[in-house]
Amino acid sequence: MTPAPGLVTLHLWSVPTRAVVAAAARMALDRRHLARASGVRFAKLLGTGSGHTFSVADADPHRWALLVAWDSPADADAFEDGRTVRAWGQLARERLRVRMRPLSSRGTWSGARPFGAPGRTRCPGPVASITRARLRALKAPAFYRAVPPVAADLQRAPGLRLAVGIGEAPVGLQGTFSLWNDDAALRHFAHRRSPHLEVVRRTAAEHWYAEELFARFQVLDVEGTLDGRTP
Repeated sequence: MTPAPGLVTLHLWSVPTRAVVAAAARMALDRRHLARASGVRFAKLLGTGSGHTFSVADADPHRWALLVAWDSPADADAFEDGRTVRAWGQLARERLRVRMRPLSSRGTWSGARPFGAPGRTRCPGPVASITRARLRALKAPAFYRAVPPVAADLQRAPGLRLAVGIGEAPVGLQGTFSLWNDDAALRHFAHRRSPHLEVVRRTAAEHWYAEELFARFQVLDVEGTLDGRTP
């Protein structure tokens, strides 16, 4: 089995309108920098959105993300002092960084298992989840029709601190990063809320996804702000 990474980080950068083009250009430049960075096990530069419909209408060109699975916390710390983070710091008006340790992971992302096979399943304190799916083209209309009730229910879910749509493409966002007060709050949304349960049922019955991943994490640290607050 693939061992779990030593640390997973998610950066979210919010940029002003004048920096949108430069931010989009960084998405191409940073792929090369990440390929040379020490200790990078898996990395994705991501567009973001509100997550309300997961359609093109959701895309937010003022907010960008970087998700990295690291061999060790020391590798992540070294990256923080490097050119990529410095360059984004010069562009961004706001920055949020979440440091995490995988608790569970099911499925694949671009054919890989980026979060390995974690040995732990539960923890005290705040947790995060990442869902990511690659839609089958013919199933996309049904998916987009089904998402709004789930997205609206997510925003009302007890214990939710933050939810952001994420995706590798600038349109058609295919995933969600969410941050919760504790594991019980996340599990209640995933297994007890009717809109989400209905989508899970239809996903399996109608084979919406060509690939999917669901992972949970222990949140070790949240630094910075998003929309003026630290979630």
